[in-house]
Amino acid sequence: MFFGYYGSAAIMTRDENSPPIPELARRFTLSSCRHDPVRVFTPVLTAMPAAGITLGDVLADSGYAHRDPAAWAIPIRAAGASLIQDLHPHDRGPKGTFHGAIISNGNLYCPGAPRPLLELGPLPPGPAAEDAAAHDAKTAELARYKPGRLTSNDADGYHRVMCPAALGKIRCPLRPQSMTLDRGRPEILTPPEHPQACCTQQTLTVPPGTLAKTAQKHDYPSAAHRRSYARRTSAERGFSGIKDNAGTDIGRGWCRLMGLSPLTLFTTAALIVRNHRISGAAQARQHDQARRAAAGQPPRTRRRRRSTQAEPAAAGPP
Repeated sequence: MFFGYYGSAAIMTRDENSPPIPELARRFTLSSCRHDPVRVFTPVLTAMPAAGITLGDVLADSGYAHRDPAAWAIPIRAAGASLIQDLHPHDRGPKGTFHGAIISNGNLYCPGAPRPLLELGPLPPGPAAEDAAAHDAKTAELARYKPGRLTSNDADGYHRVMCPAALGKIRCPLRPQSMTLDRGRPEILTPPEHPQACCTQQTLTVPPGTLAKTAQKHDYPSAAHRRSYARRTSAERGFSGIKDNAGTDIGRGWCRLMGLSPLTLFTTAALIVRNHRISGAAQARQHDQARRAAAGQPPRTRRRRRSTQAEPAAAGPP
């Protein structure tokens, strides 16, 4: 009989707009497949601030983001982290309203926001430059319909937002002062016949449960979110590093003992070895860069591994 286990690890990654850092594994847990890995791993992350480790940005895929808020999003935010995550397809797009404002992708939007913009999904991997530019222009247009945040969360998780027309982001007949703005702003051509609080009040108080599951640091799926979420590849590099059969290799058959305790011990040792290897390589790169800078040489760059279609043709016949 074979008993399966599931492992999760917290891998360090660089801050936004900062240079790369050694991607070290800071925490790790291993559990039986009978348990939900997200619910097992969440207490590991929330315990890190007590050990003096600030969580900062927590990047997670849709498997984590799709869990109910009490299992993932709420305790992670309570621990001081900012969520940057991919939304599950079932959580994307318009999902109800709050006092007339449309709930979509972790934000509130004006009820007059165009439906195609609200239904925008993330770009596929490796998009063409023109496709990325067109997608980013649409997400920037959608941001105009988002109510502006006036306050941060209070002790109970409530915050206040203001109508985008009242802020001058769009033109709306229900806000006469906004109609004096230039026509470069989007205009609501068909306002609601029976306006609700989001259109009759200048501000709304948003309770913590309204966007508890999907709210995150950057608008989804904007360019800022895409750039920030790209740092999550550090987690995949961390797992591939200990599974590489040319290095640590924890593939099936690497351990002849069964049970959670010995496997946890051996996997922890494997991550320690990986951390030493990653840290040593980072120090070697820093020393090499300092040596080259002292000698007046440019920083070392990676050798290009791929060739274009024109290069073999230019080389001539074999």
